[in-house]
Amino acid sequence: MEPPFSESQANLSYNSHYLVYAVLPLLKLLCLTVIGLILAHPRTQLVPKATFKLLSKLVFALFLPCTIFIHLGETITVKNFMRWWFIPANVLLSTAIGCMLGYLVAKICKPPPQYFRFTIIATAFGNTGNLPLAIVGSVCHSSDNPFGPDCYTTGVSYVSFSQWVAVLLVYTLVYHMMEPPIEYFDVVDGDGEIQEQLPSNDLSRPLLVEAEWPGMEDRETVHCKTPFIARVFTSVSTLSYSSIPDPDSLEEAPAPTSPKSIRCLAEPRVVRKLRIVAEQTPVRHVLQPPMFAILLAFIVGMVPPIKSVVYGKEAPLEFLTDSLNILAQAMVPSVMLILGGMLAEGPNESELGVRTTVGISVARLLVLPLLGTGVVYLADQLNFLIPDDRMYQFVLLLQYTTPSAILLGAVASLRGYAVREASALLFWQHVFALFSISIYIIVYFKLLLSYV
Repeated sequence: MEPPFSESQANLSYNSHYLVYAVLPLLKLLCLTVIGLILAHPRTQLVPKATFKLLSKLVFALFLPCTIFIHLGETITVKNFMRWWFIPANVLLSTAIGCMLGYLVAKICKPPPQYFRFTIIATAFGNTGNLPLAIVGSVCHSSDNPFGPDCYTTGVSYVSFSQWVAVLLVYTLVYHMMEPPIEYFDVVDGDGEIQEQLPSNDLSRPLLVEAEWPGMEDRETVHCKTPFIARVFTSVSTLSYSSIPDPDSLEEAPAPTSPKSIRCLAEPRVVRKLRIVAEQTPVRHVLQPPMFAILLAFIVGMVPPIKSVVYGKEAPLEFLTDSLNILAQAMVPSVMLILGGMLAEGPNESELGVRTTVGISVARLLVLPLLGTGVVYLADQLNFLIPDDRMYQFVLLLQYTTPSAILLGAVASLRGYAVREASALLFWQHVFALFSISIYIIVYFKLLLSYV
C-alpha cells in the first residue's frame, strides 16, 4: 500500500530541486560580489582601486575574448548561425519594449526635463554581456545542472552571439539618446561649454566608468559632449550656440566645379543632415577585443577545414585552445569581483529623484521580465525558437531580467551627461537585482524544467 502523503512529499522534493538549481548559483555569485566589495571598501582598502581597474582591463581585453572565442567558435556553424537568429532579434525586441516602458515611466514619474531621455534609455538597455555570462557560468558550474553536460558551452555561445547587436546599439541608439539636451547645454561665449566632467586623472574616475568597457571615455570625438543632433535638426534663435559646431562647418567649401559640390547641391537637406549625423556616429569604435573575438569565432567556426585544425581533441592547435580556455575560466570571478568593487564606491548624489529611480528599477527589474516571458512564450508557439532547447530559452529570458547595462555609466561619462545619475541608478538597480533575479530565475526554472 502506498504510504499517505507520498505524493505531496514527492512534490515538495520536486519543488525543492528548483530552489536548489536557481538559488545556489546566485549565492555563489553573491559571495564573489561580497568578496569584491570587502576588498575594495574604503574602510578596508585591502585592494586599491587601481587594481580593480587593471582587472577590468584584463577582463575586457583577455578573459572575455578568450571565453567568446573558445565557446562560440566551437559551436557556431552556418546552420546554427541561421537557427540562432532570434537571439539578436530578441535584443532588439527587449530594447524596443524597454523604450516604451521607459517612456511610460518618464510620463508617470516626471523626472527633471533634462533627464527625460535618460529615463527612457536606462529602462530600455539592459546588461546582455558580462552579467548573463556570469549567471550562465554559475548555473552550469555543477555537473548535475538541469541543462545537461553541454550547458556552459551552449549557454556562453548563445550569450556571446547577442553581444554584437548590443555593442552596435551602444554606439548608435544609446550614444545618441545620451546626448546632452540642447535646452540645458550651458554655453559661455568665446570660452566654450560648461558641462559635467569627471576628473581627467584615470585613478580618480569611478570604477563604474571602466567596469565593462575600459577606455571608452578616452575615445572622445570632437562633438561627443555637445548636443550635436539637436543642433543639426533644429534652429532655435533664442539660444546662443557659439561653442556648438555648425553642421555646415563640418564640410569644407569645395570649388563650385568639384564633384562634391555637385553632390551637395543635388542632395536633399534632410538626407544631408542624416549623413552628417551618421558620419559623426563613432561606429568605428565597436571593433574592440570582444568584437574581434566574435568575428574570429564566426570565421573559424563556420569554415570546417579551419575549425578542424583549431577545435577538437585531435586538432593540431588543441594546445592553443586549452591555453585560452584556462584564461577564460578567470572571467566569471573577475566580473563579479569588479561588480563588488563598483558597489563598494556607493551611490553618488543624483538629481533624478527617488520616484524616478524607483520607477526605472520597477519597470526594468519587475515589469519587463513579465513582458519578456510572454514574448519568449509567443515566439516558442510560433516556432521561432529551437525546439526543446531550454538553455536557448533561458538565455532569451535573461535578456529581459538583468538590470540596466553598466555601459550606461561609461557612455554617460563619454558624453558628459547624467554621470552621477547613471552611477546612482546603477548602484541601486544592482542591489535590487539580487532579489529580482533570484525570484525570476526560480520562476524560469519552474517554467522551463516542468516541460522536460
